[in-house]
Amino acid sequence: MQQRTISLYSEEERKRRDDSPWTLVQAILAPLQFLVFLVSVALILRYMATGEGLAAAAASVAIKTLVLYTIMVTGAIWEKDVFGQYLFAPAFFWEDVFSMLVLALHTAYMGVYLFDAGSPALRMQIALAAYAAYVINAGQFVWKLRLARLQKQAPHGAGMEASA
Repeated sequence: MQQRTISLYSEEERKRRDDSPWTLVQAILAPLQFLVFLVSVALILRYMATGEGLAAAAASVAIKTLVLYTIMVTGAIWEKDVFGQYLFAPAFFWEDVFSMLVLALHTAYMGVYLFDAGSPALRMQIALAAYAAYVINAGQFVWKLRLARLQKQAPHGAGMEASA
């Protein structure tokens, strides 16, 4: 099996990442978004199981969507600081692609919610689809965080080894 070196950040990018105020913003917003997600999932599941709490479930999805848009905008600014482009930097290309799906599903929910389209159950199903995509996307970013930590632990200038 052939080995190749993976380097998530160049030395300059790592320095820009560490110096960017948006790194801290992302570090605060990511767990906040996950907490909002957990509360919202519980409210949605309660509504779907009992028929009660529609307003709370709907509001929680709107709050989750607001936090998502905030983390996406600030994340794009972070990406510009670190990689010199707002989205689709090579190091985070697939995460950004999947983020577009997450945004689209959350936006679809907001559209049906604001225009009172479809049944409440359908709206909650759209929200759950958006949340499933979010979980996958969050996993992508957690994986990249893990790779960055492994790269930081590697000897200076070394990348991580991966099978090709």
